[in-house]
Amino acid sequence: MATGKNTRRTSKWNVGRLPDLTGRTVVVTGANSGIGLAATDALAGAGAHVVLAVRDPGRGRAAAASVRGSTEVRRLDLADLASVREFAREWGDRPLDLLLNNAGVMMLPEQRTKDGFEMQFGTNHLGHFALTNLLLPYVTDRVVTVSSGAHRWGAGVIDFDDLNLTKGYTPVRAYAQSKLANLLFTLELQRRLTATGSRVRTLAAHPGYAATNLQTHAANPVSRALMQLGNRLFAQDDKAGALPTLYAAVMDLPGASYVGPDGLGEMRGAPTLVGRSAAASDPTTARRLWAASEELTGVAFPLGAGAKVV
Repeated sequence: MATGKNTRRTSKWNVGRLPDLTGRTVVVTGANSGIGLAATDALAGAGAHVVLAVRDPGRGRAAAASVRGSTEVRRLDLADLASVREFAREWGDRPLDLLLNNAGVMMLPEQRTKDGFEMQFGTNHLGHFALTNLLLPYVTDRVVTVSSGAHRWGAGVIDFDDLNLTKGYTPVRAYAQSKLANLLFTLELQRRLTATGSRVRTLAAHPGYAATNLQTHAANPVSRALMQLGNRLFAQDDKAGALPTLYAAVMDLPGASYVGPDGLGEMRGAPTLVGRSAAASDPTTARRLWAASEELTGVAFPLGAGAKVV
């Protein structure tokens, strides 16, 4: 699927530079709105067959009706591991060119997934961790996971003694931990893929400050109002927010690359390679998180030799 050159700055890159994706199959989680829907529309418009993996199939079908190109809708609730397993079972052995782990929740009041995990960590990280490993034997090109600049917020660490944050929950802390986990997942997944000799790559992206409905679910009403005001005054739209994800999905970039906007503070702009925090670059922490995630989900790396941590 790769096209183009690996360049540090790509100030003019836009959806018009997507390659012809005819014959490619893509799964986009959380594809019924926001960045996920914008990415779906762009990929389908470039010729890909896009599977909208959504919690509410009715909303998914309404979204698919707005997309130009080939689509299908399948139910997936990342906050329920039984739903993740069902999605993978129904997928069968069908080849999958691109898995786009886009779905997420942001700064919710404290709550739990169906399996008892803190909702943001369980949805944003563990659900995608399980989905990726269950589908990985069929992925032919790459996995792209959407993270956030929020991985730097607060302490910027994974609380391995209390992953569900039962002793000190705040919506911001939980969101930051889940987004840090996304980057550590990408780092360790690439290590394992490389160890097996796989040509599949995994990358991460973040949208900068994009106006989506993600901000409407903040636990604190004052925070919610401020974010909605920011959406109107400062944010880029969802189509611009989807550009880093699309760039990571099609460009010839090294595995474990991280893509974001090139503007001030990585808040807006054209997609480019960006940096990550030291905590998000730590291979030891990445391996430890992987082991914890396997234990929590009951899903392991499926490709043989790379499953052995050395």
